[in-house]
This record gives sequence, structure tokens and C-alpha cells, in this order.
Amino acid sequence: MAGHSKFKNIQFRKDRQDRIRSKLFSKLARDITVAAKHGVPDPTANARLRLAIANAKAESMPKDNIDRAIKKAMGGEADTMEEIRYEGFAPGGVGLIVEILTDNRNRAAANVRSIFTKHGGNLGETGAVSFMFDRLGEIAYPKAAGSDDAVMEAAIEAGAQDVESDADGHTIYSAFEDLAAVAEALEANLGPAKSTAIVWKPKSEVPVSGESAASLVKLIDALDDDDDVQNVFGNYAIDEAELEKLAG
Repeated sequence: MAGHSKFKNIQFRKDRQDRIRSKLFSKLARDITVAAKHGVPDPTANARLRLAIANAKAESMPKDNIDRAIKKAMGGEADTMEEIRYEGFAPGGVGLIVEILTDNRNRAAANVRSIFTKHGGNLGETGAVSFMFDRLGEIAYPKAAGSDDAVMEAAIEAGAQDVESDADGHTIYSAFEDLAAVAEALEANLGPAKSTAIVWKPKSEVPVSGESAASLVKLIDALDDDDDVQNVFGNYAIDEAELEKLAG
């Protein structure tokens, strides 16, 4: 997730606020459907689909929901779905990348632009923000998966590029094109991952506090609540104490 520790904290806060589970399932289902559409509907022969299903299972998504999502791709229901990336600037000079999966490009564009404007941000051209990020594969494990040294060793053996371990768990990064292979190698040593994803990892972070932090969190919340938005990444850093204050 964006800025690893900082964005993850906001995501955990949202989880504590009991984000509507059906909306999460809807986004996971769309990931599965698009993955099946762009390959074969067999996860053993489609690495992207295999990872999408693993993420859904990690969130306890029912098997029937997973099967329905795959059947939608086979039935042509995903033919109108587009993957779009928007880039913009948020309060405090923060850069945001918004990944969209939609069947209506005009609606998605209007909604994203409106959310940015309402919360003190503005959209930029493609490339205005992404040069400040690295496109990487991200594999997350709980702390119980192993000691920091053990996870680091497993990551090196799997061909990963970097590992970040903290009190919440382990996050392993790979070249984005190597994600499936690294994830499979890690699973052999550490067991199933908590999540796998292609992410935009900031090269550096912009400290944000006060009113800018409050506006930024509201902007991200609003984007995340939009049905067409799949992921939001940003290059910001918000202090833990300030996050707790904003959550309250």
C-alpha cells in the first residue's frame, strides 16, 4: 500500500470503522473477473487470476462469489470493463495515483475529478505523479509467518527485491513482473500470504499534518468509497498520533 506503513495505517483505521464488507467483496470480485477475462479462467494457468483468488480467500470471500466472478468473464460480462489510472495532487503537495475498474469511463472520470476538487486537490495529466513511484509487486505476511531474519532469508531465496518488517507484519517487494513467481516461492516456505498486489510504492514521502492531513484522509476515504475505485496510492507520511486523532 501507499507509503507502506503510513497508508496501511489509514487502511487499518478504515477497517476498524467497519467498512462495508459487501463493497470489499465487490472490488475483489471485479479483480477476479478482469483477471479471468485477460487470461484463461483456470487459476493454475493464469497467475493474475490465481493471485486475485488468493486475495479474495484471505478476506474470507465465499467460494460461490469467487465462482460467479469467474463465470462473468466467461459469459462476456466483463467485456465493457476498463482499467484506468488517474494521477493527481492532494492537500500538502501529496501525489496520488488512483486505479479505476469501470464499465463507464465518463462516470468514473467525473466522480474522481469531483472528489479531488471537493477535498482541495486537483487531477493532473498521466505521468504527472507516477514518476515519483516505483511499480512493484507487494506480498504481505502476518508477523506470525516468521522472524524478521527468517522472512528476509525466504524473500532473498524467492528473488524478492526488498522486505519491510514491523510490529504489524512483513511486506515483501518484487519486480512487478516477478510477483507471481516470487509469491509462489514464498508460499512454499512461509505458507499462504495475507495479500498479494501490484502497487505504486513512493520513492520518498511527503510529511503531512494538521488541516492538510485531515483533508487528505477525507479525500482518500471518499475515493475508496467510490464503486469504480480499486486502489489509491500516495507518497505521504502522517504521524501515528495524528492518525489516531483524525480517527477519533
